[in-house]
Amino acid sequence: MMRKKSLLFGTPLLFVIGVTHFFAIGAEYPDRPIRYIVPSAAGNGADISARILTAELGPQMKAQFVIDNRPTAGGVIGVGMLARAPADGYTLGYANMVYLAIFPSLMSNLPYDIDRDLQVIGQFTSGQNLLAVRPTLPVKSVAELVAHARANPDKLTFGSSGNGTTLHLSGELFKQMTGTRIAHVPYKAVQQAFTELIAGQIDLIFDNQPSIAPYVKAGRVRGLAVTGPARSALFPELPTLHEAGIPGYEIATWTGMMAPKGLPKSIVARLNAEIAKVCSAPAFQAKIAATGSICATGSTEEFVAFTKRERIKWGDIVRRSNAKID
Repeated sequence: MMRKKSLLFGTPLLFVIGVTHFFAIGAEYPDRPIRYIVPSAAGNGADISARILTAELGPQMKAQFVIDNRPTAGGVIGVGMLARAPADGYTLGYANMVYLAIFPSLMSNLPYDIDRDLQVIGQFTSGQNLLAVRPTLPVKSVAELVAHARANPDKLTFGSSGNGTTLHLSGELFKQMTGTRIAHVPYKAVQQAFTELIAGQIDLIFDNQPSIAPYVKAGRVRGLAVTGPARSALFPELPTLHEAGIPGYEIATWTGMMAPKGLPKSIVARLNAEIAKVCSAPAFQAKIAATGSICATGSTEEFVAFTKRERIKWGDIVRRSNAKID
């Protein structure tokens, strides 16, 4: 009888010890540096965005985030490295529409499968591109640009930082929705496209607001409209393309965090909550606004559904433009 009593009182004690040990292990994350893979070069928009986020996440989580830039092959190598990393929370990565929504339709030989190998965690920004023309082009509005392009089929050109980028596909969607024929000129870097645009060698460009803003504000190129669903805080005087006479035109850029598939749900939930906390701070929102974007967060489930819708949308744009990279 005494033995039974001992077992009876010992069982709750073992249970408490087990639960305490479980939560202690969970509370330890992170207990070493976190590698944050950015599949692009240091200093560009993606890298800047990633560093703004991790600079806030590090102190908040009492962790060290180490940025690992992997720009080779348009970022495919970096995403592939993330997909093959251990799903333990110590290798995370920068996510955007290029890697999660455009590449699956644009490239037939991706070394990873998004659904099988990657886990999205949460979104943290939403932005848009800006349409600008060379100052000497005789148009001052989107309507005038469309009329000019229709009157001069195959004579206008638009530049981008390469096939399949949002810069390229923004232009392709513009052509599809306006029935215009404008030749695409891809460059290795958007800075080359700016040089050619200012020199009058190409006629227009769609670009991310942070990189094109100095040129627009200095009058070296003429901004006509933005691609998103609402006007930009950086250029409140510019209409959206929808407002400017192209109903339904909308291209919003976005960024988020992703990890290898199989990351424990507790860590996914923790990271999503940490991103939301960072994005709720007015100082962080101001930093994001300075890049022409806004904070945009939500649950992991919402981000999963959103990225799947985006994959369908961008896949349709890619197919109709016949863009392909092999």
